[in-house]
Amino acid sequence: MADGPAAGQIVPDPLRGQYLPHRFERRPTADDLSESDHRKERWRRAVRAARLEARHTLNHRAAPTPVAGDAGVYAFFADFGLVAYSFDGVELWRLPLGPFNSQHGVVASPVYADGKVVLVSDQDTGAFILAVDAASGRIAWQTPREVINGYATPIVYRPPSGTAQVLVPGSYQFTAYSIASGQPVWFVGGLTCQPKSIPTIAGDTVYFNGWTTGNDEGEQVDLPSFSHVTAAADSNRDGVLSQAELPPPWQPTGTWRAIDLDRDGFLNEREWNFFRTRRASRNGLLAIRLGGIGDVTKTHVLWRYEKSLPDVSAPIVHDGVVYLFRNGGIATALDARTGAVRKQARLSGALEDYYSSPVAVSGKIFIATEHGKVVVLKARGEWEILAINDFDSAIYATPAIGERRLYIRTEDALYAIGAS
Repeated sequence: MADGPAAGQIVPDPLRGQYLPHRFERRPTADDLSESDHRKERWRRAVRAARLEARHTLNHRAAPTPVAGDAGVYAFFADFGLVAYSFDGVELWRLPLGPFNSQHGVVASPVYADGKVVLVSDQDTGAFILAVDAASGRIAWQTPREVINGYATPIVYRPPSGTAQVLVPGSYQFTAYSIASGQPVWFVGGLTCQPKSIPTIAGDTVYFNGWTTGNDEGEQVDLPSFSHVTAAADSNRDGVLSQAELPPPWQPTGTWRAIDLDRDGFLNEREWNFFRTRRASRNGLLAIRLGGIGDVTKTHVLWRYEKSLPDVSAPIVHDGVVYLFRNGGIATALDARTGAVRKQARLSGALEDYYSSPVAVSGKIFIATEHGKVVVLKARGEWEILAINDFDSAIYATPAIGERRLYIRTEDALYAIGAS
């Protein structure tokens, strides 16, 4: 949808004073779905996969969300690449990409700005960000990224002066790139290893949540330098480290594959340094003042919150309050200016995992659980549950907001919920 919000972002009220219903009472029937031409499928297109990329069981081959621009719709499939269609379904161009080297599969969605389709491909080797001319499909620029696998979709930021930027969370670093040139503008360090959440902009501040297993407070480990560990453990003196050579205190807590980035069975200096940084990094929600040049970590990080963080679900900001939804049904409201906790409690009746992100409209927060419950909260620091609607089907997609409609996609169907 050309006018839909990015996941986790607040949008102007599209309902013009109307309120979405707290509870969705009636499911559509077959008669409802066929009574009007505008509800019928207009067109369907497909591309043939060039290969089958490795992916996590919770990932999907169509996980990246298409983006609409001025003249068409642009979709990314990790098994194929980028493809563009007109609004009438005519293929405009295609750009094969990959194969990729990502532990759980490349899933970041493309974004559109200033006539360009921007795509982030964070992977264990050969990571990059590129911009494609939306009209021709030609690569306008491509910038390498020194990161490992990341799963967060970037967002577009337009400074009060200067050119537009794309804000990209990555492993250990949050970076702003010029959309015109692809050059880095500013960055903030101190992120966790595998970012999955989409950033959220509110005023002059961007909020970003990063969480990875093993990086909560108190779980950090200070590993030695590569030269130290090779001197102590590289028994055959070949300059790399096998898993058998590492003593127990230096072994990874997860799989060897997660740190053997080039999949050759050994750790080189680059891989050890990423592993070392991973064990020392900290999960956190960061509030970052937008703007600046170069490393702004010490000057632009306004506050940091490190407890009860979401895994995938993005933060949302509404009326000066930041809302977080952690797996297990824990909801947290923070003061957007200071990071102070306003309320934290369990969402009784929805103690499940959350992979979609919240949206806000008409004074309400809507958030969907993995097992198909849509929770409606009254949007305020002391939030309260207004309703829990059960769709009886898994939900991983973030709801989208249109003109007097809330669109909810489950595994089985697409629902359009109207204003009351």
